[in-house]
Amino acid sequence: MDSPAFDLAFEPAYGQAMPVAPGVERVTANNPGPFTFFGTNSYIVGSSSVAVIDPGPEDEAHFQALMAALAGRAVTHILVSHTHRDHSPLARRLQAATGAVTVGQGPHRPARPLRAGEINPFSESSDISFMPDVAIGDGQTLSGDGWALTAVLTPGHTANHAAFALEGREILFSGDHVMAWSTSIVAPPDGSMADYMTSLERLIERQDRLLLPGHGGPVTEPASFLPALKAHRLKREQAVLARIRAGDRGIAEMVKAIYRDTDPKLHGAAALSVLAHIEDLVERGMIAADGPPTLAAHYRPAT
Repeated sequence: MDSPAFDLAFEPAYGQAMPVAPGVERVTANNPGPFTFFGTNSYIVGSSSVAVIDPGPEDEAHFQALMAALAGRAVTHILVSHTHRDHSPLARRLQAATGAVTVGQGPHRPARPLRAGEINPFSESSDISFMPDVAIGDGQTLSGDGWALTAVLTPGHTANHAAFALEGREILFSGDHVMAWSTSIVAPPDGSMADYMTSLERLIERQDRLLLPGHGGPVTEPASFLPALKAHRLKREQAVLARIRAGDRGIAEMVKAIYRDTDPKLHGAAALSVLAHIEDLVERGMIAADGPPTLAAHYRPAT
């Protein structure tokens, strides 16, 4: 199967509320970057009373844009897909301004404990102060004026990642789990490749007709995009295995070979992605390590 057809065409329309589906508007924060594309998408769902999904970073212009887009409508719920600083921090100001209930899978946590001597490379990207009023469980539904949103827990990008299904519409707000413009970074210890692949399989089985992600434009053909995304991840796993079988022992040399056409500035993130694959491969007994899997460990084929 071919790699997913990533779509880089996107008009952020900063400061404006853009209709993306009946009863759904998108407001994009002006926080572009290598992991955020053009910026974080906040979604407004409903009509006279609404839910806001992923309020975004602590940014004055984005806060004002959201308040203008809400235009005096009641906000009953603020839903957070996960606790990275480009998604959740503005929930506090928005709650103070609207009185809405905050909702998320739970506070920030790693997918596994830190190993001895290990430093979390994305610790400063995590919003550890966010504590949802409602810790939503898998399959739990919240409803409002003409809308109902059901939590679909999708750990992988972070341990507390959740997508939200708009009931009766076959629309899924996919956060950073699936995006049209790029693959999602899975970086241990916050992320887990095994969890990510299990969550991806869940979305394949759901058969939604439209995905609205945390960055970039919609995934308009999930039925073909999601299996291609799965195949892309499995191809990367096979590339890691091939490098180890060819004699590579360290992640740095694997990255130089596997990501030779990638901007070297992104090799640090690529190394964490390789580590995520390696953790999964070690757990499945397909490769062996000279200790706990880390960026500095050495790897070899399993005997």
